[in-house]
Amino acid sequence: MIVSRADLEQSLARVTAAVRDPRGGIHGRGSTAWRLQREAAVFLGGGRAVLLQLAHPFVAYAIDQHSKTRSDVLGRFQRTFANVFAMSFGDLDQALTAARRVHAVHTRITGTIPDDVGPYPAGTTYAANDTDAQRWVHATLVHGAVQSYELVLGTLPAAVKEAYYQDGKQFARLFAIREDAMPPTWAAFDLEFERTLASPMLTVSEPARAMSRFLFGDHGDGKRGAVGRWLELVTTGLLPERLRQQYGLAWGLRERAAFTASVGAFSAAYRLIPRRLRVVPAYVDAERRIAGRGPSAFARFMERRLFALASLATGT
Repeated sequence: MIVSRADLEQSLARVTAAVRDPRGGIHGRGSTAWRLQREAAVFLGGGRAVLLQLAHPFVAYAIDQHSKTRSDVLGRFQRTFANVFAMSFGDLDQALTAARRVHAVHTRITGTIPDDVGPYPAGTTYAANDTDAQRWVHATLVHGAVQSYELVLGTLPAAVKEAYYQDGKQFARLFAIREDAMPPTWAAFDLEFERTLASPMLTVSEPARAMSRFLFGDHGDGKRGAVGRWLELVTTGLLPERLRQQYGLAWGLRERAAFTASVGAFSAAYRLIPRRLRVVPAYVDAERRIAGRGPSAFARFMERRLFALASLATGT
């Protein structure tokens, strides 16, 4: 099903009805969503989320045929996270505006898959506002945030995962993903996620492989940086074996040992970082907004550092 503008507006009305304090946006202070998503550690799983999304041919071909990702990697990264942070940490008006903006952009993204890819024969049409594709993208973000948090900061209680998943349903409404189209609980969601990972619905296409190399800084010029290589290693370790193989990612004894050692070192170092350096800038501004204060200059500085790191990873 393709999400129409009318579908979106009906869903945004449900978002608005569920909000207690518009200053806190769709989640607000004290929410489990803010507790987890404020941690910069969740970015550790960003590469995995992207590759899982690209493994859906609708996503891969939509980006390949319509996006400027390869010519403007940093710009696309900034625009994507500007929208995501506006939805997650912005006030209600900012979240709704971002949702309408993303939907409008997605409305223009339609096309045809030119090759036979998994269960999708050549000639299959795709649309960025396709509900199933959007559900998968949303699922990778929700599941990835929990996985990354636990990888760095330790296992979360089942009740926290459940609360986070229920918070995620409010985020899903910003894309007009119906609640009855989503598993009712975290346990059911986690089971469906694992089944999808093993399903041919996810089949790595050539555009997906090409973009994965590019995103990790491999531009075929032999000038790949250490940050890109490390991000690829971490991402490889977080992917299921089936998709590792389809992406052509090495995962032998050397890679396994390096993954374990580097993630362990990262986790130990991260726990020692002062809290103000661990939280994402959008969260800092959200807390200041609720307290009646303006945006933080320090948060803007940290945001620039984050984008600089993305630039190093992709070699752009």
